[in-house]
Amino acid sequence: MTYPPRRNPPAPPAPPGPTAPEVSSVRSPLLRTLVEDVRAGGPGAEEAFWAYVSETGAPLVEPDPEGEDDHRLVTFVRREDPARPATHVLALVHTVTDKDRHAGDLAPHLMERVEGTGVWAISHRLRTDHRASYQFHASGGTREDAVRADRASWLRVLDHAEPDPLNTGAPLPSRDGRNPASVLELPGAPDQSRIRRREGVARGTTLDTEVDGRRITVHLPPDHRPDGGPYALAVLLDGEMWGPVLGVGDIVDNLHADGELPLTVTVLVDTMGRRMKDLACSGPFVDWLADTLLPWTEREYGAGADPARTVIAGQSAGGLTAAFAAFRRPERFGLALSQSGSFWWPDDDREGEWLTGQYAWGERRPVTLHLEVGHQEWMLLAENRRFRNILRARGYDVRYREFNGGHDYACWRGGLADGLAALLGGR
Repeated sequence: MTYPPRRNPPAPPAPPGPTAPEVSSVRSPLLRTLVEDVRAGGPGAEEAFWAYVSETGAPLVEPDPEGEDDHRLVTFVRREDPARPATHVLALVHTVTDKDRHAGDLAPHLMERVEGTGVWAISHRLRTDHRASYQFHASGGTREDAVRADRASWLRVLDHAEPDPLNTGAPLPSRDGRNPASVLELPGAPDQSRIRRREGVARGTTLDTEVDGRRITVHLPPDHRPDGGPYALAVLLDGEMWGPVLGVGDIVDNLHADGELPLTVTVLVDTMGRRMKDLACSGPFVDWLADTLLPWTEREYGAGADPARTVIAGQSAGGLTAAFAAFRRPERFGLALSQSGSFWWPDDDREGEWLTGQYAWGERRPVTLHLEVGHQEWMLLAENRRFRNILRARGYDVRYREFNGGHDYACWRGGLADGLAALLGGR
């Protein structure tokens, strides 16, 4: 069996608005050819298939069966492990799978065992600009157990899910003992060349410390001098993810090297263990940032005195909090970067989308906001659009974009680089 070379033709501009991915049974022409060869008794047919996938990388990306140039048929494949035979395998594609999990139905994400082979596969019809992290979860129990969607069962799945060993790209790291994820990047997905450590780039210095009992990580630009400022300042929430896991220092160093940022001190604030307390429009937390953290960065590193050169950035609840910080303390935070902001908050007996209402009716603040949200974020897309509309109606300087992906660090890390460059570098 001879497989054709893998081709990823250039993608045309994506149509506006969200487009949900279409899930299908396995329709890959490559897999159909494999089945035909196996049925014909072709020697080594399956080994030839795996050799092809090993060389070209997974998942399989083929032309759209419906003939649309802005879509591809993407087939995730997993090789059966004879030492750990599975009865069911889930393909966990970030946010695509989560939507059905929230609806209580994981069955559409069970992979199929291809007839006469050790190939597990599932196909999705996706737009050419899609990016998502993904993993596989193999189990040996019943189908009923494999598709349980309650929270406890889902957490067990996430604890044991594994990356795709045939994906040739760099994995997305994880924390809390979980396995890394693989990343699907179709040819039209936004460029993320600035997220990787590059040779020949001057390195900044990273320091771990505490401020007022809270763990802080500081990344200083190359050749930083305490008396060499004033420096721009980027405050990143969920610092325990951006620092030791995702290595945001490399992103900032690349931006400096490319001339897309002024010399910037980056301060990562640990918040992942205190999200419900700190990242739900908490006045005391934002005041701590403004009145304790920023004066400290001024004294120690010469950064944070000018609100027009001070950005606060966050994702999800952190994105909500970044926008709240600009509203509550605009004299400190003149720039806010919100990625997939949870603007639905709160969901109790108080009025939902509270912060949107504050911006709608409150005195206009002298701040600039950069917002982004994914087309696949069914639980956030409409809320982010309403927030954008209110900001525009009130005359705010707001930059807004939608990416074709989900609630996913695989998307956010590139968006963080773009947002910092736009807000601090004026790109």
